[in-house]
Amino acid sequence: EVQLVESGGGLVQAGGSLRLSCVASGFTFGDYAIAWFRQAPGKEREIISTITNDGRTFYADSMKGRVSIARDNARRTVYLQMGRLKPEDTAVYYCAAVSMIAYGSSFYLPLSEYQYWGPGTLVTVSS
Repeated sequence: EVQLVESGGGLVQAGGSLRLSCVASGFTFGDYAIAWFRQAPGKEREIISTITNDGRTFYADSMKGRVSIARDNARRTVYLQMGRLKPEDTAVYYCAAVSMIAYGSSFYLPLSEYQYWGPGTLVTVSS
């Protein structure tokens, strides 16, 4: 069974930090890029960052400079370290997997291109 499971969300004060984790199972992890997205209430899902199977990283402008993505292939886990959090960062954070064949070299892909999604983890930033 294919699974992506996020964890690490919670309530944090503005200016604080969180590290999210995404654990994958049921597919060949090394053949996939993993991306983090977020969706705030009433807003569209937006990409935050992607890490390819060989460790190349990409960041969207929305959180660039405040997040860092990393992957541990042995643990089949991708991390998103977030800092200097703001109330507007409040959202459900999702990880998603896209095969490297489908990913190519394009950071911005339609959501439909991502084959697997986790259920999300809620991050709430209080002011």
